[in-house]
Amino acid sequence: MKQSATDIRLIIGILLAHILLFLTFNDRSIFWYIYTATSLLLISYSIVSDKSHDEQSNGKYLFLGILSGVVLYLVFWIGDWLFSLLSSYLDKQIGKTYKLLSPKYIWHYFVLVFVLAPGEEIFWRGFVQKRLMYHIQGWLPVLITAILNASIFIYSENIILIIAALVGGLFWGSLYLWRKNIPLLVVSHVIFDLLLIIVLPLH
Repeated sequence: MKQSATDIRLIIGILLAHILLFLTFNDRSIFWYIYTATSLLLISYSIVSDKSHDEQSNGKYLFLGILSGVVLYLVFWIGDWLFSLLSSYLDKQIGKTYKLLSPKYIWHYFVLVFVLAPGEEIFWRGFVQKRLMYHIQGWLPVLITAILNASIFIYSENIILIIAALVGGLFWGSLYLWRKNIPLLVVSHVIFDLLLIIVLPLH
């Protein structure tokens, strides 16, 4: 009975993510407002639906979080370089992605660090992947979660966002499978976002 209820909560959560992301990309003039609200709703749903806790953060995970964030940034840097060589279309799409996601006001920076990055990890790894790991062993939950994560960005009509979500999902999902520590992933995600969007943008 518990397993069935868990599955229902998981399905509802994924459907909710699709509905919210559809609304998020429906009007890009208010993207930051809607995406912030979406992240807060998904965080709330995750917390209400899952009362269990992972390992708590400690000092050694802070270093690992920073290091992994830098490593993923380097992976994206290489990908950007390859796209610039292989496809002008994809290179232009990266520019459009930056135009959408780059913070424009001071509150955008706070939202990026304290809402968006934590929200993705709490929902996709701390809720969806963890639930899948209750029922499926090995690396398959990492792959399924990464695909589900990428699928919600189809509403953006931006192939770069879909690829980025897939790659990031595989990376952070693998890290979660290894350490099962959400604070570690949040640090990694924040460092990655700061490097990619603010400190050393690729475009």
